[in-house]
Amino acid sequence: MIDDAYRENASYLYGLCYRMTGSTADAEDLVQETFARALASPPADTTAPWRPWLVRVAVNLARDRLRQRKRTPYVGPWLPAPIETGDEAADGDDPERRYGMVESVSFAFLLACEALTPRQRAVLLLRDVFDYSVEEAAQALSLTAANVKTTHHRARSAMEAYDAARLPPTRAVQERTRAALERLALALRAGDAGAVEAVLLPSAVTTTDAGGDYHAALRHVVGAQRVARFYLGLIKKRAPSRVTLRCVNGLPALIVEIDDPPPRVAPRLVVRCDLGADDRISRLHAILATSKLKAISRPEAASPAPAA
Repeated sequence: MIDDAYRENASYLYGLCYRMTGSTADAEDLVQETFARALASPPADTTAPWRPWLVRVAVNLARDRLRQRKRTPYVGPWLPAPIETGDEAADGDDPERRYGMVESVSFAFLLACEALTPRQRAVLLLRDVFDYSVEEAAQALSLTAANVKTTHHRARSAMEAYDAARLPPTRAVQERTRAALERLALALRAGDAGAVEAVLLPSAVTTTDAGGDYHAALRHVVGAQRVARFYLGLIKKRAPSRVTLRCVNGLPALIVEIDDPPPRVAPRLVVRCDLGADDRISRLHAILATSKLKAISRPEAASPAPAA
């Protein structure tokens, strides 16, 4: 019975926990811990559907994990761990949901969720992504319906800036993002600072997350000239051995691999972007931390993971 429950619900719980924490490692751990608890202390009625009970355990474990992460010091800026989403796009998302399944794993969405409290994040996800009713969310979170409504209102208020600039990863946005990254990659390969700057907005920002594993900027790099200089400087240290384009968290991203890197230079990184005016890049994220790239397959074994 527990095996059937795992097969039916593990992927769903992983999607929920990943959106709660922004971490693939945490999502995997939380799913395992949820089922460990199911083995040790199963629900009273094992003949009823398991999902409500499993969601209740998983989402509350995720809230605890999120609180723990926010209390733990981190070297440099924190970014979500990337996941591959293949050819999925925001087109055709369920109109009953405020945020679609692909949009809700996008970096823009996950980073906006960082401004929420763990309770607000749980309520927002259950109500606006997983389409839970007020009563279902209240049961999952051990809250009253009134508390769910109040928390939901506050969570939506905290997401107003995201909503105002919202750009779901539709097919069109994916294609425009792919084109921008291709222009960036060509300019970097040519070592042309002017061409790199031309791909970027003047106010462009880059953020790198190495988690202390490798050399990386410990603060945001701001301005097209500085961003161009930063990435051209990285290439001078060691040119990439392979660069591929794959959809990561709903949008195309550069998967960069470096053979035999010098000390403290990352052997792999994911570089993804957000677009601004004129389809120029407004923000670049580079994820280098080894623990955050485990869900990114090697080119020869690349296969997309589900967004949910």
